[in-house]
This record gives sequence, C-alpha cells and structure tokens, in this order.
Amino acid sequence: LLVQAQAYRKQYGFNSIHLLPVNMYGPFDNFDLKSSHVIPALIVRISEAKKLGIPEVSIGGVGAASREFLYVTDSARAIVKATELYDKEEPVNIGSGTEISIFNLAQFIATKLNYDGRIAIGADIPEGQPRRCLDTSKAEKEFGFKASVSLSQGLDYTIKWYQNAQR
Repeated sequence: LLVQAQAYRKQYGFNSIHLLPVNMYGPFDNFDLKSSHVIPALIVRISEAKKLGIPEVSIGGVGAASREFLYVTDSARAIVKATELYDKEEPVNIGSGTEISIFNLAQFIATKLNYDGRIAIGADIPEGQPRRCLDTSKAEKEFGFKASVSLSQGLDYTIKWYQNAQR
C-alpha cells in the first residue's frame, strides 16, 4: 500500500499518506479469547479467574517480550491530525512512545481488576517478536501528534467498558 500510494502521488498527484499505528486497544475491542489481542485477552482471562476464584492466570512465553499500546481515541486523533496537516510521501509511526513487558502488563491489569492471584509464565509458548516500540517523534514534529491517554487511564476506560458490557 505504501509503494502504491507513493506511485499514485508521483504519477497522478494523489494526496495519500501512510500511517503505521502500534497495537491499539479500548472500548469495543475484540474480547473473544479465540481471536483477541493481548490487552482484551488479559482483561477477559483475569476477570474470569477473579470471578471463578482461580488462583493463577498463565501468560504465554516468559513475559519478557515488550509491546507499545495506543488508546483508540489517541489513534483517531492522530489520523485526523495527519489527514489535515500532513502531506508527504514518507510513512509516519503512530504510537504512545512507551513500551511495557507482557508480564508487567498482566500484573498491571491484575492490579486494576483487584485480582490477587498469581500471574504465571508458560515458557513453552512462543512469545513472538521480542520488542515492538516505535519512534513516534516524526508524528509530533510533522503534525503535532503526541498520545495523551496514558496506559493506566486507557486500561481504566477499557476495563470499565468491558465490565459494563458484561452486565
């Protein structure tokens, strides 16, 4: 898509931009354990463990892999700002600029859910890419985007939405 957009820009003057967002999360995310991403999956698994009195939640790998997350409203704001203010062919990373290990993320979510069970690692499960964090300085420089919702705030909003949706 990037190469095609660059070619259309050059050949036809087509004003296209290419944004590369990190892992997004928030209300209305996919909370189906068979197909969800890490944050909604952890919220569901830890919530269920708390509800059922299960003393341990296992996460894949050793939890050392790190990821960067962007709350959905920040993502939407970045897209609008880029659409209005950015007119170059180079791609731009969109993210929060911070990362957290999967193990620490699981512990953080457990704390927010008041789950006092243990977060265990499942070393036999592959973790995937060891680190995923983008340099987002270009977004700030080119069109003034900087994430404003912290991971803590975003998790609070997402957990509250999930709990209300379960009622």
